[in-house]
Amino acid sequence: MIYGLIVILVGVFCTFCAYKDFDWFMGSTKAWLFVKLFGRKGARIFYMIIGILFCLGGSYFAIAGV
Repeated sequence: MIYGLIVILVGVFCTFCAYKDFDWFMGSTKAWLFVKLFGRKGARIFYMIIGILFCLGGSYFAIAGV
């Protein structure tokens, strides 16, 4: 259950940072590849989708007790 909550928090963090378009988040070396491939707006959408998927997966883990 605790792992599910951690994954949910990671998803919320990722979605929030992409939504607010923080320079330190979108300018990191790990995000650089996606910004180059999709553009800044596309990378923000990509990270929002990834964050939502993390939230859904974390919810499943928290409910299922995995």
